[in-house]
Amino acid sequence: MGEDISEERFTAEDYRRFSECLARETERLGHWLRSRDEPGSTRPRLGFEIEAWLMDGDCQPLPRNEAFLEAFDHPMATLELAQFNVELNSSVFRAGTDCFCMVLEEMAETLRRAQSAAEQIGGALLMAGTLPTLLPEHLGMHHMSRRTRYRALNSAVLERRAQRPLQLEIEGREYLRHEHYGVMLEAAATSFQIHLETQPAVAHRVYNAALAASGPVLAASGNTPFLFGKLLWEESRIPLFEQAVEVGGFGDSARGPVRRVTFGSGYLRESIAEAFQENLDHFPILLPSHLPENDPTLPHLRLHNGTIWRWNRPILGIDADGSFNLRIEHRSLPAGPTLEDMLANTAFLLGLIEHLVSGAGNGHGTLEFATARDNFYAAARYGLKSRLHWAGEQSQPARQLILHRLLPCAADGLDRLGIDGTERDHLLGIVAARVQVGQTGSIWQQRWVERHGRDMKALTNAYLEWQRTGLPVHNWSL
Repeated sequence: MGEDISEERFTAEDYRRFSECLARETERLGHWLRSRDEPGSTRPRLGFEIEAWLMDGDCQPLPRNEAFLEAFDHPMATLELAQFNVELNSSVFRAGTDCFCMVLEEMAETLRRAQSAAEQIGGALLMAGTLPTLLPEHLGMHHMSRRTRYRALNSAVLERRAQRPLQLEIEGREYLRHEHYGVMLEAAATSFQIHLETQPAVAHRVYNAALAASGPVLAASGNTPFLFGKLLWEESRIPLFEQAVEVGGFGDSARGPVRRVTFGSGYLRESIAEAFQENLDHFPILLPSHLPENDPTLPHLRLHNGTIWRWNRPILGIDADGSFNLRIEHRSLPAGPTLEDMLANTAFLLGLIEHLVSGAGNGHGTLEFATARDNFYAAARYGLKSRLHWAGEQSQPARQLILHRLLPCAADGLDRLGIDGTERDHLLGIVAARVQVGQTGSIWQQRWVERHGRDMKALTNAYLEWQRTGLPVHNWSL
């Protein structure tokens, strides 16, 4: 959700002024990108965010994230939309030898610190796509974190919808229909977000590769089968989040490629600037905050981009020395089941992206955009039971495609990035084992319920006990 703002309500003049600044900054970004048309030779940097749950002894949401931050006492953690969610961040790491070992060491220490802080406030920390015991009544405005930006976003979304409630409708193994007033629905979906740095000259190819890779990686990573007690998709966060801020683009065109939470409208052709131009052309301003005009850090562009939630979102960041950095934020993977599972998913994604970018074409090989999009939603709905397409071939079972075609491609990509062979084999081996035994976090939860019944508190306790062992989910028993 980014940095906070100072205003909750806006005038027509605020929208006019912000729009003019946004147009100027979008043009300036284009000039900056064109001035850096040589691909960089350095290996990309990586960063991570884990969205986690605070819960009490009865596995109910614990709305005490401010007390948690006080106990945690470190800038690696921040507030999230709901008072029972927190975000745990990583340092920035350079891809290369031992990078995953360094990531694991730091993030394991962050999790230990977070677990201790949660215990200090009488709760526990859980990493999952959603909290199995969560109910709609937990998602009221009384549980929204106390930041002006959240209240302003809620008001803007409802205003764009003419105060109509958000309509949540998911048809999966079971059927869920729910009306909700406000954006707190978004808080039901918690993710593991991967930030991949890219150079301006090749950023559009990295973005395209991330789109192509998203479906297969998600198929192997599902961890959100239940929502409000209903068994839905293997990764129910995807339809949930897409409907949680359903305001669409200009002309109330909410049901097309201009949805604010989206897989995207197509591959990029020549520059990452095309995505930011699409932001300007197709997405109404939600938060026209009073920001400095003619600021070289392009604050209007960055704030507006933060209210458009592509599953692969290009981000313009600012380094400590004031220089720009470009990165792709991969948003579709769920939090959990364990830290090693999440890092294994990262290795699979990172390697597959690098393999695609290093090949012929524009980063997506011969995979058409419509096929990449179909792969993504099939993977979200059916997980390892989905059938996916790749490189012009006939559809095939996801498990077969991942094991025999895509994991070797990911290994090639990791080699190109200088990842140590031992780290490569360990992490991709976790994905391979998960696929071979057919047990993602989502499948484990479903199997547990089949054996023990739909007791969501008991399921959550069992999940937490296994998570605390640190063993990847393919090792979990029932």
